[in-house]
Amino acid sequence: RWVLSLECKGSRNLMSALRRAVEVDFKDKDKHKSQGIYLLTTGIPDQETHTVSAYVAEACGGFDLQLHVCLFSVTKGTDSSGIIPARYANPRETASAFKEIVQAANGRFHWFGEAGM
Repeated sequence: RWVLSLECKGSRNLMSALRRAVEVDFKDKDKHKSQGIYLLTTGIPDQETHTVSAYVAEACGGFDLQLHVCLFSVTKGTDSSGIIPARYANPRETASAFKEIVQAANGRFHWFGEAGM
């Protein structure tokens, strides 16, 4: 039910989001054998890849936690509303960065483009 109360917000501050997800006391975490974080994104994080990779390796290494990433890259007909991201990368560079990050977190990476997966 809590998912229904969430609102979409625009940011690429991945470190802040990961800290918020990881550095909380999960309710009844002893009852769960594994937990995962699912990141749905359209672009590269504001932080450098090696910084994020090091953080998730440390955060996920202590217990059974994985980071899974779904990258959505649609290039034609997008309207960025004039917002320039703090960091820019083309779709292949973005995918490469997230592959490195999920590898550090023992997770999975999925890349969805205009033609599908």
